[in-house]
Amino acid sequence: MDSPAAAHRDDDLHHDDRDALSVLKKVFGYASFRGPQADIIDHVTQGGDSLVLMPTGGGKSMCYQIPSLLRRGPGIVVSPLIALMQDQVSALKEAGVSAAFLNSSQTAAESAAIERALIAGDIDIAYVAPERLMTGRFLNLLERLQEGPGLALFAIDEAHCVSQWGHDFRPEYIQLSMLHERFPSVPRIALTATADPQTRAEIVERLGLGEARIFVSSFDRPNIRYRIVEKNDARMQLLRFLRNEHPGESGIVYCLSRRKVDETAAWLMSEGITALPYHAGMDSADRAENQARFLREDRIIMVATIAFGMGIDKPDVRFVAHMDLPKSVEAYYQETGRAGRDGEPADAWMVYGLGDVVNHRRMIEQSEAEDQFKRVAGAKLDALLGLCESHTCRRVRLLDYFDEASAPCGNCDVCLEPPEVWDGTDAARKALSCVYRAGQRFGAVHIIDILLGKDSERMQKWGHATLSTFGIGRDIDEKTWRAVFRQLVAQGYLVVDHERYGALQLTETSRAVLKGEQSVMLRKMIESKKSSSKRSSVAAAPLQGEERERWERLRSWRAATAKEHSVPAYVVFHDATLAEIARQCPQSMDALAGVSGVGAAKLERYGEAILKLLGD
Repeated sequence: MDSPAAAHRDDDLHHDDRDALSVLKKVFGYASFRGPQADIIDHVTQGGDSLVLMPTGGGKSMCYQIPSLLRRGPGIVVSPLIALMQDQVSALKEAGVSAAFLNSSQTAAESAAIERALIAGDIDIAYVAPERLMTGRFLNLLERLQEGPGLALFAIDEAHCVSQWGHDFRPEYIQLSMLHERFPSVPRIALTATADPQTRAEIVERLGLGEARIFVSSFDRPNIRYRIVEKNDARMQLLRFLRNEHPGESGIVYCLSRRKVDETAAWLMSEGITALPYHAGMDSADRAENQARFLREDRIIMVATIAFGMGIDKPDVRFVAHMDLPKSVEAYYQETGRAGRDGEPADAWMVYGLGDVVNHRRMIEQSEAEDQFKRVAGAKLDALLGLCESHTCRRVRLLDYFDEASAPCGNCDVCLEPPEVWDGTDAARKALSCVYRAGQRFGAVHIIDILLGKDSERMQKWGHATLSTFGIGRDIDEKTWRAVFRQLVAQGYLVVDHERYGALQLTETSRAVLKGEQSVMLRKMIESKKSSSKRSSVAAAPLQGEERERWERLRSWRAATAKEHSVPAYVVFHDATLAEIARQCPQSMDALAGVSGVGAAKLERYGEAILKLLGD
C-alpha cells in the first residue's frame, strides 16, 4: 500500500511549501508549521545540508520526517537509543507512515525482512543505530538503495553526541562524517536540543557540515518554572514538592548514583508514591519494563541516573527533579527539558549543596581523562554553580549560556521570590581567614564549627579551639554559613581539593578580599514559599461539566486503544488533541478532521469510534 506521502514525490526533488503543508495536514493533522520548521523542511527537501538547534518539544522530528516523505527514497535516521527508535516508529505507523527501525533488539530474520522492504521501496523512514549504520553490510545496503529507490536524506538525531566535551558523548558518532564522503548527493540534517557555541562548532567540524545552513531556534522553554533550593533533608524536601505541587502526576527524579536511585525509589514507594528505578546497573529486562510502564501509564515517577531520558517523547512529564547537581549547564538544560514537552506548565526543581560540588570535583579529577578535558569539565561545573547561586533571573542566566539574550522571565524562583543581596565582605573575610589559619586542609563543615566556636574532641585534637578565628562567626547561624561557603566557591574565592576529602583552599582572587580591597556581595537565603495555588498542568484543566465528562471518556478510550496497540497513550493522541475534541464535540468526520492533531490515517482508524463515543 502506498504511504500517505507517496503522491507528493517526484524525481526532480523540488517542491513548494504547499506540498509540505499538505503532508503536515494530511499525515500529522496540523494546519501550520511552528517557528523555523517550514524553512528547514524546504531547505532539506531541496537537497541542502543543515544543522538544527531546537529545544525539546519544538518539533525537530518533523524537520526530517516531512522531507523524507517528499523526497525520493527512504529517509535514514541515525538515533542513539533503541527506546527512541521504537517510540518514533510507533508514532509514525499510527499516523499511517511506513516506518521501521534496525537495531540489536531484532533477530537476523527480522532485520533481513526490513532490508528487503527498503530495497523494494516499501519503507519511507528507517531508524538505525550508529554502530549498525557503520557496518559494511549496512553501507552496502545504502549503496543499493541509492542505485534503486534512492536515499531521501540522512538525519543525525541527538547530534551533540559527537562532542567529546559533552555529557552524552558517543564515540561511534565521530565516524558519521564518512556519510558525506560516500554519498555526497544525499542531504544531511543534524539535530540537537542542547549545544553551547563550543559544541556547535565541534558538531560542524566532526560531521563535515562546514557548508550546512545553521538554524537556531530560541532555547527558551517559557512553560518550565525553574527552582533551585538549598539541600536540607533532601528526601523530605522532595516529598513535600511531590505532594504539594504534583500529586498523582508523571515526572522524573534524577540522582547521581545507582545506589541513590534504588534507595530513593524504594523510599517513595514506602510513602505511597508509585516510583520506579532506572539505571545502567539494572537487569536490562527490568529496565525496559520500567521504561515501558513510565511511557504507557499515568501517575508514574521514574527515579533515574542520566542513563534515562534522551529521546523520551512522553509529552506530559509535569516535573523534573534533581536530587544532585548535574555535570554542566548543558546537562541541566537537557534533563529539565524533558518536562512539559506538551507546552503545558511544568517544573524544573533541584536541591543542591556544597557536597555536590565536592563530589563532582572528585569525579573530574579522578577520571582518566586528559588534562584538557578536566579543565573543560571544571569550567562547565563552574558555570552551573553560577546559575545555582545567581541572584538574577535563572532563565536569563541559562539562556545567556547559549548566547541568547533575554529579559527576566517572571517564572523562576528568583523572579517570583527575589532574594535579598547583602554585603557579605566581613563574613567572607572571616571565612577565608579561617580556612587559611586551619591550614587549608579541612572541609566546610569543620571550618563552620570553628567559626561558630563549637568546642569538641575534634577541635581539641587539631588544636583549633585556640585559633584566632575560633568563635568569630557566632553572629551568623550555621545555615547562613553554609550558603556563604557555597557562594565563595561559586564566585571563585575558594576551591575544593578532592584529594584532601573536600578541603577548601584559597585562590589568588581571595587575596584582595583578605586585604580589604575587594567587597563581596552575597545572596540572602530564604525559605521557598509553598505555591499559593497549584498551577494548571493539564491541557484539559479549563474543561468543566459536559466537556470534562467527554474528556474523561476519551481518556479511557485512548488508554484501552493504546494498550491494545502496545503503544504509549500519547502516540494515539496527545492530551491537547483529546481536549480539543472534548471542547468542540465534532459530530461528523469532516468536523473531526478539522481538529488539530487528527491526520488522515487516524481519522480513518479512529474516527467512527470517537464519534460514537461523543454521541453516547
